[in-house]
Amino acid sequence: MSVTEHLSARAFESLLQILKKRFQQYPHRHLGITWADVERRLQERPEKWHSLQEMERTGGEPDVVGQDAQTGEYLFFDCAAESPGGRRSLCYDREGQQARKDQAAAGNAVDMAAEMGIELLTEEDYRYLQTFGLFDTKTSSWLKTPEEIRRLGGALFGDYRYGRVFVYHNGAQSYYAARGFRGMVKV
Repeated sequence: MSVTEHLSARAFESLLQILKKRFQQYPHRHLGITWADVERRLQERPEKWHSLQEMERTGGEPDVVGQDAQTGEYLFFDCAAESPGGRRSLCYDREGQQARKDQAAAGNAVDMAAEMGIELLTEEDYRYLQTFGLFDTKTSSWLKTPEEIRRLGGALFGDYRYGRVFVYHNGAQSYYAARGFRGMVKV
């Protein structure tokens, strides 16, 4: 299924129930936002359903973490405790993936995010996510990397250790079983 394809009404209703339950379970993530408003926006934006379904299918556990002040769109971030299990063992991007000489990775974070119709979290997004709980205490997540770092062959990733958020660098061609990526979609 491509990003432009829509979920069936039945699949959407199932996803909606999962999202509603999560929304109710973690109210501290979306203070001042009501489920009725989120649901109304979701109903109006069927082109976003597939992206949310893919976030859920790959273990991201998407939830609302805020609202864009300029557009009014709701921000859904991957809120799984650890980096989504269905998105691990990936190089950062296609260039990094192609640079591997041995033990090729199955894919890369940038292309997979694009296929899902989501954006990788930036360093700022990642630090914001960490204000809602402890994320990536055993894993790490690739982050959207500034072009000046990427041009030099590097890529950023983050995790939570020793009571603080760390953002590190690695070669974009590296991949690890415990490193995936987190994303977001605006609805």
